Amino acid sequence: MGGTMTAEALPEASQLLRRDDSTWPVPPPDGYTVDDLFTLHDLPPHTELIDGSLVFVSPQRKFHTLAMYLLEQGLRSHVPEGLRVRREMAVVLGKRNAPEPDLVVVTAEADGDQCQTRYQAADVLLAVEVVSPDSEARDRDTKPHKYAGAGIPNFWLVEMTENGRPVVWTYALDPVNKAYVSTGVHHDRLKLSDPYDIDIDLTAIDKL
Repeated sequence: MGGTMTAEALPEASQLLRRDDSTWPVPPPDGYTVDDLFTLHDLPPHTELIDGSLVFVSPQRKFHTLAMYLLEQGLRSHVPEGLRVRREMAVVLGKRNAPEPDLVVVTAEADGDQCQTRYQAADVLLAVEVVSPDSEARDRDTKPHKYAGAGIPNFWLVEMTENGRPVVWTYALDPVNKAYVSTGVHHDRLKLSDPYDIDIDLTAIDKL
């Protein structure tokens, strides 16, 4: 999602870089922290923090929106008591990492009031990323590595096939090596029992 904002280190984090009529915050020497992400003003919607750098979201393809909707509805239709399905919410993985998965399944205990802005990695059972053309490396490599390192038990990677339908790669965490192990590739139907019983018709995207 989006491009990573980098700049040479300057003495003061509050300095601004001007481009046309917009002002952009210049990173502090050691990068941004999670606290910065949630206190900086006027950041674009859905800005992520990856290794201390701000990542801005670019305009998305229609496929991205439809795939998110299809999977969100499928997850919600089966979600058991005690779990919640949320979309585009920041997940704090550490001091300098707060990505925003396209979808997450979290514990009900972690789901706060309507002003909540983030979840902790320990509260997340599943993170889902729908790959975008401008964020392929982050979605396929950077984010899964960080999700696994933070102990998130399940990860899905969603991509568009030539016929415009989603294909879903599913992964489970190897807790010893803190790495994901493939549990399947799903084309027309996504049927799983982890993190709970799930059955989603992926071809239904044609009707959305």
